Amino acid sequence: MTNKVDRLFLVLGLIFITNALLAEFIGVKIFSLEQTLGFDSFQFSFFSEDALGFNMSAGAILWPIVFIMSDIINEYFGKKGVRILSFYTVGLILYAFLIAFITIELTPADFWRIDKETALNMDLAFRKIFGQGMWIIIASVTSFLISQLLDVIVFHRLKRITGSKKIWLRATGSTLVSQLVDSFVVLYIAFFIGGNWNMAQVLSIGIVNYIYKFVVAILLTPLLYIIHFIIDNYLGHELAAKLTAQASQNN
Repeated sequence: MTNKVDRLFLVLGLIFITNALLAEFIGVKIFSLEQTLGFDSFQFSFFSEDALGFNMSAGAILWPIVFIMSDIINEYFGKKGVRILSFYTVGLILYAFLIAFITIELTPADFWRIDKETALNMDLAFRKIFGQGMWIIIASVTSFLISQLLDVIVFHRLKRITGSKKIWLRATGSTLVSQLVDSFVVLYIAFFIGGNWNMAQVLSIGIVNYIYKFVVAILLTPLLYIIHFIIDNYLGHELAAKLTAQASQNN
């Protein structure tokens, strides 16, 4: 039985860390959600900022998965499990960025520098993609850690109220609260403190980002039940109930 529990924690932890790492690195790409779905870009305004649309960081695709996995880990392994994985993830993200900065400074081979077919400067492209600004790195890591720790707190406060019922309420509720904080903290640090944005820009873009995260969190709620069903069948209902009870007691 212990082996099943250990394997479950390993698999959930790997999914959690992998998605967080990928979200950090693909986040440099900004995409139009509306045009990707085949619609014209929306035009609306917040705080006197006009022509706003759902232009999102590509990392927004994966962050909801990270927070779902956080809630699943929270359910079966409690605060301690989420906190351990969150700190490990931050350490690995910082390590990955360090390696990226080291590789950026490597002198490129002459034959590789310019792509013969497209005349693209490969070294410049590499620098642009992997050389994210220091303030953006600080912002993303800080917001990730704050939102994860907040997610844990809200999750277990809701669980005290709901008990073992209403998984959707504590999981989706904690995600919506933590993502609200994440949406504004990352922009405030990266572009208000580290850039030249004003507070109106931070608030308006933050609202747009949170609307997207809010909708995605609601749409992914059924996935929580599917994952719970798979885990309960893998562990057996008796062991699964024992794990969730221990997670609640430890908190």
